[in-house]
Amino acid sequence: MASSHSSSPVPQGSSSDVFFKIEVDPSKHIRPVPSLPDVCPKEPTGDSHSLYVAPSLVTDQHRWTVYHSKVNLPAALNDPRLAKRESDFFTKTWGLDFVDTEVIPSFYLPQISKEHFTVYQQEISQREKIHERCKNICPPKDTFERTLLHTHDKSRTDLEQVPKIFMKPDFALDDSLTFNSVLPWSHFNTAGGKGNRDAASSKLLQEKLSHYLDIVEVNIAHQISLRSEAFFHAMTSQHELQDYLKKTSQAVKMLRDKIAQIDKVMCEGSLHILRLALTRNNCVKVYNKLKLMATVHQTQPTVQVLLSTSEFVGALDLIATTQEVLQQELQGIHSFRHLGSQLCELEKLIDKMMIAEFSTYSHSDLNRPLEDDCQVLEEERLISLVFGLLKQRKLNFLEIYGEKMIITAKNIIKQCVINKVSQTEEIDTDVVVKLADQMRMLNFPQWFDLLKDIFSKFTIFLQRVKATLNIIHSVVLSVLDKNQRTRELEEISQQKNAAKDNSLDTEVAYLIHEGMFISDAFGEGELTPIAVDTTSQRNASPNSEPCSSDSVSEPECTTDSSSSKEHTSSSAIPGGADIMVSEDMKLTDSELGKLANNIQELLYSASDICHDRAVKFLMSRAKDGFLEKLNSMEFITLSRLMETFILDTEQICGRKSTSLLGALQSQAIKFVNRFHEERKTKLSLLLDNERWKQADVPAEFQDLVDSLSDGKIALPEKKSGATEERKPAEVLIVEGQQYAVVGTVLLLIRIILEYCQCVDNIPSVTTDMLTRLSDLLKYFNSRSCQLVLGAGALQVVGLKTITTKNLALSSRCLQLIVHYIPVIRAHFEARLPPKQYSMLRHFDHITKDYHDHIAEISAKLVAIMDSLFDKLLSKYEVKAPVPSACFRNICKQMTKMHEAIFDLLPEEQTQMLFLRINASYKLHLKKQLSHLNVINDGGPQNGLVTADVAFYTGNLQALKGLKDLDLNMAEIWEQKR
Repeated sequence: MASSHSSSPVPQGSSSDVFFKIEVDPSKHIRPVPSLPDVCPKEPTGDSHSLYVAPSLVTDQHRWTVYHSKVNLPAALNDPRLAKRESDFFTKTWGLDFVDTEVIPSFYLPQISKEHFTVYQQEISQREKIHERCKNICPPKDTFERTLLHTHDKSRTDLEQVPKIFMKPDFALDDSLTFNSVLPWSHFNTAGGKGNRDAASSKLLQEKLSHYLDIVEVNIAHQISLRSEAFFHAMTSQHELQDYLKKTSQAVKMLRDKIAQIDKVMCEGSLHILRLALTRNNCVKVYNKLKLMATVHQTQPTVQVLLSTSEFVGALDLIATTQEVLQQELQGIHSFRHLGSQLCELEKLIDKMMIAEFSTYSHSDLNRPLEDDCQVLEEERLISLVFGLLKQRKLNFLEIYGEKMIITAKNIIKQCVINKVSQTEEIDTDVVVKLADQMRMLNFPQWFDLLKDIFSKFTIFLQRVKATLNIIHSVVLSVLDKNQRTRELEEISQQKNAAKDNSLDTEVAYLIHEGMFISDAFGEGELTPIAVDTTSQRNASPNSEPCSSDSVSEPECTTDSSSSKEHTSSSAIPGGADIMVSEDMKLTDSELGKLANNIQELLYSASDICHDRAVKFLMSRAKDGFLEKLNSMEFITLSRLMETFILDTEQICGRKSTSLLGALQSQAIKFVNRFHEERKTKLSLLLDNERWKQADVPAEFQDLVDSLSDGKIALPEKKSGATEERKPAEVLIVEGQQYAVVGTVLLLIRIILEYCQCVDNIPSVTTDMLTRLSDLLKYFNSRSCQLVLGAGALQVVGLKTITTKNLALSSRCLQLIVHYIPVIRAHFEARLPPKQYSMLRHFDHITKDYHDHIAEISAKLVAIMDSLFDKLLSKYEVKAPVPSACFRNICKQMTKMHEAIFDLLPEEQTQMLFLRINASYKLHLKKQLSHLNVINDGGPQNGLVTADVAFYTGNLQALKGLKDLDLNMAEIWEQKR
């Protein structure tokens, strides 16, 4: 309920008319603070509109609220609709349908009766009697306490009438809210004929406050009466206390007089001297501070001078030192309030200048004439720039250098092409405008010279890059080494400082007077040696705290602060320059290590850039198939040049780049394919035109074979004079054996040697060459088989028939190739990596195929004679004359066979072949004798057969090389015995 006494939730100001313009519905308040009992008269009559202006004790006390409701709870809970009242709690809660049921007693609980408590009553009866007797003898102790409690409750009841606002510890009438709560100002408004009502309200309010005052006074008096004895005791001891205070005052006065005399005689002079020394010391500090301010004032002009000479590191050190002085020694100086921000902006400007300067230096270093030496350009300038960039953590300067390298590599190729094209008179630059088209018009020697010039320029370029990066790398390692040594020195210094601080603390005395140290009153020379040493150690330590204006003299502080960032150490660079490593580098060891790795990677990147540009130059020339048209010597020369450049760059940079090597491998594969196709086509044409007749062997081919016998697989150089004097030979002599060969095989041997020599010249194509050579040997084997054994030469060349001489010559050519396959295999095995030795199995397969082919040729020769024996011996009749015509024809054919193959095949092969032919002859003769029922019985027919066989044997053994041939003709009768 809103009342003038209650604490309103709305904030109140000094004027009550301002805060009470709108009536607040009291029903919306959850629980208003209880108001003081109002003793004002009934609500006066007046204008109803004016009643809402401000709260009133008279108006608000009779306003009805929800708290005036006076209906009891049971009446509200009774339901008149029920037929009868609920009899008990259950029907009241659960309704009339609830039925009482009897609760069945539990079987587990015993029935308790009075007899169960008999024993307990007997035991406690004696104690009860004693207790009653004591209670009658001793009166109750809480009588007085009850009286006090009753009195206390009454006092509490009276005090509850006093509003809580009077009991607050921060009660003050000068507060407008408190004053308006205690004295509602609306009651004293005399306007509008309200004088009588306001006078009555004021009177009631005065009586109310007087009533509150009486209650408080009564309670205070009651409390004093309860503590009367303490008051009387205090009054009696007051006189003794006054005597004690009087004596104490006299003693204090005497003591002060003595202290004043001692101070005047013994202390004033000494303290005056100390104050004068301290004043002088402070004057020196002020003077040094002014000198330091003058020095700091000259920072910006000095920085400008340093920047004009590109002394970036010195300018940065000066800025850092000045900023440290401003923060530690000149902090709070009003005239320098903007200097710190100006220095920060100047430092950012220096960062940009250093990056621009490094970019300019990189351009100048990389684009100077490549005919000069490979020394570093302006080494000291580079070192200064790198130190400045490291100091400011600008680590992207390597990216700038990398971009400059790419641009320079492009310019090198462009300039070399321009120079070469300008020197070539055949190229009209007015007609052919594009530089790439002009470059494609160069022939191979000109283009090769251009490529060689580019590679040499790239080599010098990489050497320069390496020299520059070595200087940068050395600077980074110097900074890293200095960081590690600085940490070690800091650890040692901290250990020494900890040991000396213990001894120093025992010798430093303090003067508890105006908060000053004794050491401030003396000069630097008057300090004890231990103190001086410790002070210097602290100032020299990188982790020393800023100099205090009261602890040490200003010259020391100024010197330390100005040189704290300039502790440097000298390091030697491989180029010969000495560098000064600053201690305030902001880079960690991990960052420096990463930067060193990035420098090495940048060197690798330089090599990759050169190789990539070379590949693009190579591919631009290869667009019209120029590289694929090169002959073997030209491509080998190009390959060797590229391999030399790859090795040179690997030696310079320490890593092999793969782009140019991959391009070389790609071109080598194309070259191998073209090389193989050319020779396979050539071999195919030779075989298609081969008439399979024995060819003469020129002397150069004999020399070629002789060089193979010496273990050198290489094409011999042509000797014009010696070749003309020597005549061709009929056979080819290989390690003492004679080989009658056709012209195709001679050229095939030369082709095989070309494959082997190509492997020596281009080792990277060894595996491809092995595969292609295997394919070539297989092709020769299969094609020769088709032409000779398959009689393909009849249609291709126009031969009338395939003679035994053709077959023997083909077999001997195959044997010559088989002889050289192990030599070829050993040559490739020496040049293959061990993991690719499995490819050598191709030679084993080829050897097997060739042996099978040779065996088929031998079988074909035997088959020819076998068909001849079958034809002649099937008509054989045992009758005169002797020798029979059949046997004369057989001996004639055997002689022809011998004449055809004896000069072609070795004697051992001839004997083996005739043994097989003889075996076929014996088989057919045995079959024919069995058909004629001629047995070895010594009869006339047996004699005729024996005579024919003897003629055949004698004729066969009379042939050259077959004299000792064991014919074993007795086998023809073996089954008839």
